[in-house]
Amino acid sequence: MLPTSSPQIQRNGSLSERDAARHTAGAKRYKYLRRLLHFRQMDFEFAIWQMLYLFTSPQKVYRNFHYRKQTKDQWARDDPAFLVLLSIWLCVSTVGFGLVLEMGFVETLKLLLWVVFIDCIGVGLLISTLMWFVTNKYLMKPSRDYDVEWGYAFDVHLNAFYPLLVILHFLQLFFINYVIVTSSDWFLGYFVGNTLWLIAIGYYIYITFLGYSALPFLKNTVVLLYPFALLGLVYVLSISLGWNFTKGLCWFYKHRVQ
Repeated sequence: MLPTSSPQIQRNGSLSERDAARHTAGAKRYKYLRRLLHFRQMDFEFAIWQMLYLFTSPQKVYRNFHYRKQTKDQWARDDPAFLVLLSIWLCVSTVGFGLVLEMGFVETLKLLLWVVFIDCIGVGLLISTLMWFVTNKYLMKPSRDYDVEWGYAFDVHLNAFYPLLVILHFLQLFFINYVIVTSSDWFLGYFVGNTLWLIAIGYYIYITFLGYSALPFLKNTVVLLYPFALLGLVYVLSISLGWNFTKGLCWFYKHRVQ
């Protein structure tokens, strides 16, 4: 274990004024944003480890969040390395989409800006805020000694978004022209495409559930798995009716940049 400095606790169990100021949401946010400008202070090796384990054993990633709470008194990440690497993945995969869909430079740039600022940041802020409100309002245990940090809700979204990004924006690229789009009206085309969507969204739901179930002061987090029933129903309907979600995504991307 790395040596850490523990906050000073007063006799009544509260933090001293100095430590309390260091642990406010504003102070944590300032520290996080400041580190975005100092690449040498980011632990990219550990961020890569987290990305690998989000596919193989996401529970281990959330055990590290427990460790951070014990040592730094916060659940959310204090290192933006994961966000930086996710942004790089997003840019590279979006450029790949532009090439596969035969978009020009300007069209690819428009798609990149839309995907980064709307799909990732905008939707991420919306989902994180919604989950932060729902968990604090309806899933909190009677004791109000703790609350779900908004930064942690955003981290849970990023954790869940990364596998979805890799599956739909990277792995899917190898199938788009050969199976999914060219054979979009064939069973094999929409079966492969829709199955990738099923896996990607299933990963998102499961990792989101793990993130909130890891918090000891939340109850009934199993309700976060209920969307699996709707997901399965939509998948069966899509296969039965011949819907092709990837073909719709490609059309939507092209329509955005026109």
